[in-house]
Amino acid sequence: MVTNTDNFCIIMGGGIGSRFWPFSRKTLPKQFLDFFGTGRSLLQQTFDRFNKIVPTENILIVTNDMYANLVKEQLPNLKPEQILLEPTRRNTAPCIAWASYHIRALNPNANIVVAPSDHLILKESEFLSTIEKGFTFVAQSEKLLTLGIKPNRPETGYGYIQIAEQTDNNFYKVKTFTEKPELELAKVFVESGEFYWNSGLFMWNVNAIIKAVNTLLPELAAKLSIGEKVYGTSAEKAFIDENFPACPNVSIDFGIMEKADNVYVSLGDFGWSDLGTWSSLYELSSKDQDRNVTLQCESIFYDSKDNIVAIPQNKLAVIDGLEGYLIAESNNVLLICKKDEEHAIRKYVNDTQMKFGEDYI
Repeated sequence: MVTNTDNFCIIMGGGIGSRFWPFSRKTLPKQFLDFFGTGRSLLQQTFDRFNKIVPTENILIVTNDMYANLVKEQLPNLKPEQILLEPTRRNTAPCIAWASYHIRALNPNANIVVAPSDHLILKESEFLSTIEKGFTFVAQSEKLLTLGIKPNRPETGYGYIQIAEQTDNNFYKVKTFTEKPELELAKVFVESGEFYWNSGLFMWNVNAIIKAVNTLLPELAAKLSIGEKVYGTSAEKAFIDENFPACPNVSIDFGIMEKADNVYVSLGDFGWSDLGTWSSLYELSSKDQDRNVTLQCESIFYDSKDNIVAIPQNKLAVIDGLEGYLIAESNNVLLICKKDEEHAIRKYVNDTQMKFGEDYI
């Protein structure tokens, strides 16, 4: 019988969030920011959401060493052993594998939900119902489960999941995964009705994911599983500091989900958004009659539409003659660029770093 104490949550919170520059900085990434003025950061909102169905002591945050104090400050109820600190960034597969070995040392029957720290969920009750059904599903089998979202537009910024036959109530076998497609292919996907957005949310029994790591990523297992006896002990951090940097830099999607033959998808409609770009934030925000968005500041628009303005509180932006622009100011950086050209922001960050060093990053 599955009990609540068998349910665990891994929240991945180690990213830099460079596509949200200049708000998101290396020392204070987007998961630690409160974009909507709710009083809770994206990380805190994610923790609050899962804490409704997962015991506090069963929630783990995996993040980078440099964010240890930020996590402790924002989630003071967590014990130190619930914050797993990566000595270096090595993508999602090593992050999830480490957390899974750690959890198995605590509970060899654990069922796990893995979630990024920066997603937005508008229909929380529907979401939590989906997660609870997912826990029941993975507890009864060795299946790896991902959550799929019905697309409402041909989005090129998300991965897609093609579904095969339905095996259970709202659970489908996965036929194919496709990374971020070109626009024309995304249109075909949406029109077909067979493709769903890959939410980046995963569920499985701890033994199922560790078996998949051992089989499909043996080089990763060789680095982390040999020290399994140290997990949950004081020697764990020293072991990770020594072995983690040598782990392959590979995503869980590419390393496991796209190769495994026991992958299933649960289809959900719970107001999900991967809050990954300024454009996604724009889509989620309230707009004036000309579809302009103003965040946490004051603004006056003349002959302008489809813009997003995000400057510090108690400041006024006067915008005249702009269409489809991002105007963002944070600390020592003002950014003005086309709103829909997110790929360019990483270029701006890289060029700024090369020309001026770390002061503006």
